[in-house]
Amino acid sequence: MPAPPRPVAIIWDWDNTLVDGWAAILAGLNAAFVEHGLPAWTLEHVKANVRRSLRETFPEIFGSRWEAARDTFYREVRAQHLQVLTPMPGAEAALRAAAALGLPQAANSNKQGPLLRAEAEQLGWAPLFTRLVGAGDAEADKPHPAPMRLGLAACGVEASPAVWYVGDTALDMVAARNAGCTAVLLGDAAHDGGVGNANPDAVFATGHALAAYLHGLANPVATGQF
Repeated sequence: MPAPPRPVAIIWDWDNTLVDGWAAILAGLNAAFVEHGLPAWTLEHVKANVRRSLRETFPEIFGSRWEAARDTFYREVRAQHLQVLTPMPGAEAALRAAAALGLPQAANSNKQGPLLRAEAEQLGWAPLFTRLVGAGDAEADKPHPAPMRLGLAACGVEASPAVWYVGDTALDMVAARNAGCTAVLLGDAAHDGGVGNANPDAVFATGHALAAYLHGLANPVATGQF
């Protein structure tokens, strides 16, 4: 796989890319399922199936009851998401390596916008982002290009291969291409059919590997990156 273009900005997915917040998502989903007489999901099932935003998926699951299920879900998530939130390995190192390069950064997540921004504040990461775009912040949610356009505008750049969108699923790679950006996979996408199914333009095994690559861009002679 060839090296990606040198980035002029990086836009990030959030869950399972930068943070592990699955425990709160699992609790919220299962509270809604139990309340509406549906079987609970395991964590593995959640990781394999949660991709699109709630406003797209809950009507499919709960039908006319979806708004009540939404309220139950968010009530449970808000009660615990900041307590269970954990950075993914190397995530902060990668964010700070990008910042050290002077790259503007944004986030584009299908997590509800206020939850996303609260988590960034909790971790002390909010100053690293020009904008944190969550579900409901744009006219449509990822993989539609509308939320990516908000991130691009906040970064002060136009869509191009020199803008990386970094995520962990095939949907993230689709979102990147829908917006005209380079699709960068973080991790092996084992929860989503593997690297082949994700079909990225570039892949980094861990946040630490991505951070090392970005540090290398600041010192290309030493690392052989030109």
